[in-house]
Amino acid sequence: MITVPEPAGPGAFVHPAFFYEDFDGYVAGVGAFVGAAVSAGEPVLVAVPGPSLDALRESLGGSADGVTWTDMTDLGRNPGRILAALQDFADLHVSRPARIVGEPIWAGRSPAEVLEATRHEALINTAFAGRPATVLCPYDVRGLAPEVLADARRTHPTLIEGGSDLPSPAYADAARVSADCDRPLPEPGGEVPWFTYAHGGLAEVREYADAWARGTGLSAARRGDLVLAVSEAAANSLSHGGGKGALRLWVTAGPGAEAVAEIRDAGRLADPLAGRRRPSLASANGGRGLWMIHQLCDLVEVRALPDGFTLRLHMAAP
Repeated sequence: MITVPEPAGPGAFVHPAFFYEDFDGYVAGVGAFVGAAVSAGEPVLVAVPGPSLDALRESLGGSADGVTWTDMTDLGRNPGRILAALQDFADLHVSRPARIVGEPIWAGRSPAEVLEATRHEALINTAFAGRPATVLCPYDVRGLAPEVLADARRTHPTLIEGGSDLPSPAYADAARVSADCDRPLPEPGGEVPWFTYAHGGLAEVREYADAWARGTGLSAARRGDLVLAVSEAAANSLSHGGGKGALRLWVTAGPGAEAVAEIRDAGRLADPLAGRRRPSLASANGGRGLWMIHQLCDLVEVRALPDGFTLRLHMAAP
């Protein structure tokens, strides 16, 4: 028996984790959720990895035409970009409760990606609080590690498991989960020098990053993206991080090689949603720098610790 969560009522936000055992159960469960929304005339967004997207489309037949489809491997390559896309969709349909399927964690994700996706799953509860929307998040109980499933129980107020839709006893406050995601970052292999900067040194930061990026194999366009992202992070250090900061750059080894930039300063992250939701044009700063960084990079790791703020930016390198 497949349980379909009730749609959100006025002012209500519903955020269940759907634990599935096999792909047939996945298609049946998610398909029932989407089909019910289409039948009710509700707006539906499905953001799941490509192969699952195709199977769901096929299972829905003609009903698939009423759905907005998005490949999560593109949208969610950097988990920090997902939240804004979900909110943008809900904002397009303010007169009706939106139904969304979001699958930010799947087998094969790197530990760093899973951690930032877990942070996203926690923060979505804050971002959508009081909004009439339902966001269903599938989790593969056989393909994902036990600790990932344990975190899903902490980030979702309700669970769909074994044919039941019940409150999650492990559900935790978003701030607590996000703080638990601020784990120490692994050190790069070998010695990587630090480049320090202070007020008046932003141009030098750009020149240093550009000169380094020319030796990475990144295309000219991606080099420009990396330099811009580093520049925005350094500018944030100067404005909000104590007026100084430190930068280091390296390339990871192996077939999944990445160019990595890490920026550290003495700042604090006052708004955990900064950079994850579209900034307001009316705001004096509005997190536009962090927003741009998330849009430019393939992964952004965030660490907000008592001794300062760290951003680790990743870009896939040939």
